[in-house]
Amino acid sequence: MLVLARKKGESLIIGDNIEVVVLGTEGDTVRLGIKAPKEIQIHRQEVYKAIQESNQEASKSALHISNLAHLLKPKGD
Repeated sequence: MLVLARKKGESLIIGDNIEVVVLGTEGDTVRLGIKAPKEIQIHRQEVYKAIQESNQEASKSALHISNLAHLLKPKGD
């Protein structure tokens, strides 16, 4: 893990096209601004984990559905 110290208004660059700017601090909270291309998805960690869990559940459901479809196929096909 890279650990950096930045002051309000300072930034860091990730790759060639992502910039993270420190907008300010309030107590233990740090406000960040992120400039990135639209095709780059940016999520808070807890939202990202929820999306991943939802995708895993959906893939399990899709697997169950495909198994059912196989069982319902006529034997001559």
